[in-house]
Parts: sequence; C-alpha cells; structure tokens
Amino acid sequence: MTDAPLRFSGPREVGGRHLIVDGVPAFELSFPCGTCALLFRRLDAEARALAAAALHDHLDAHVPAIDDPSLRELVSTFLPEGSYLPLLLSVEPVLVAPGGDLDYFSHEQVVHRGIDPNLGAPEDPATEYYRGSTRTIGDHETLFEFLVPMLPPSRNDRARVDAYEAAFRAGGAATVLAVSVLDRTQPYDSGDAHTGLVHFVLDGHHKLEAAARLGVAVTVLAFVSVEASLTDEATVFGLPELLAR
Repeated sequence: MTDAPLRFSGPREVGGRHLIVDGVPAFELSFPCGTCALLFRRLDAEARALAAAALHDHLDAHVPAIDDPSLRELVSTFLPEGSYLPLLLSVEPVLVAPGGDLDYFSHEQVVHRGIDPNLGAPEDPATEYYRGSTRTIGDHETLFEFLVPMLPPSRNDRARVDAYEAAFRAGGAATVLAVSVLDRTQPYDSGDAHTGLVHFVLDGHHKLEAAARLGVAVTVLAFVSVEASLTDEATVFGLPELLAR
C-alpha cells in the first residue's frame, strides 16, 4: 500500500492512540491499557471523507467481492501499510446521539464499569454515530459494533440522502467502506469484557443515513487493522466465526 493520508498512531506514541487524517488527529481511540474504557472521540470536525470518485462509483455500482483486484487497488491509495482482515457485512445501522437513549457510553458502559471518577460523567464521543449489532460471544464477553462517520451526519447533503432512500426502496444495493479496529477491554475488578468493533466510515455517509432512516440493512466492506487493534492477531482473524454467532 502507498503512503496514505490516513494512519493509526501506535500505542507507544506520545499522546495515546489516534486515527490521524492528513496529519491531524481526527479521533481519539481507547487507551491501550487493557482495562481502560472503550472509546472513540471526535477531535477534528473538519476531517474529510477519503474515497476518490472512482472508488465511490465502484461501491455504488454493486456489492463488491472482497478479492476484487480493482477494488483492492483503489482502497490501497488511502489505507496505510499493514495487515488487514477484509469483511463484507450486512449491518442495520441505528443513528445515535451522545447522551441519548441508545448511546453506549451513557448506558452499557456505565453499567459495565461505572462513571470514571476523573471525568465525573460518562465518556463523550463528541459525535453522532451508528450502532450495528450487539452479540454475546462468551459467558463473560459482549461484542458491540459501531459505525463512526468521518463526516458528521449533519453535514450530509439532504438530496443525496433522499436519493439513496429511493434507491433502497427500489431494491438497489450500495456499499459502505470502512477501516476498522477491534478493541477489547476488561476492568481489573470485573470478569466481564466489552469488545468494540469500530468501523470508521471512509465512503458511504449518505447511504448510512438513508439506511438508518428506512430501518434497512446496508452492506459494509470493512478492512480491520490487525496492528491498530487492541487484541491479538488470532482474535482479529477469528472475527468471521464470532460474527456468525
């Protein structure tokens, strides 16, 4: 893969983990202590969608095959070097507002580990986001799926969202593209673990909102970064089995 406008800062870099776009930290990610809370927090409201027009058109035309060489070549222009697990998922997205009734950070995370005494409040993602599925993957582990738009939904073009709604109603298929991390956290005083499959949306913002408004599933092509995830390689590559449960 080529030099890319997107990269993940490593767990040993000063300042913690971040998703960096065009050299600017766009999102703060879970701190790599293993017991710290799951987190994705928007830092840069001006972060851009990364997909070029050719890739956008490719993803609009049909649901792609994971091993499509032309797709891999297009994606390689903005994914950083590294190992990835590609996944083709069907996700029914639900739009969530921070602090709202469906907000993971205000509800499940508070039940799981309480409120951080240093914050005095639940974690704040500082962005609307979408939730996907929630799965029990073990006696003491739950997998949560999140789709985090690079552009806030408030910046979406209303006409384009309406056009995708009409296309979905007519049976059309379109694909959302994401780069993802798999972060596992387990409080030191609890046997229960929360694992977050966090998809950062690179293309498909209008499709996602349209699908959420209609309550229908959308196809998500996710490239899960092995090096950037807070879990081991075997767990990342075991995701297809976990997601099939």
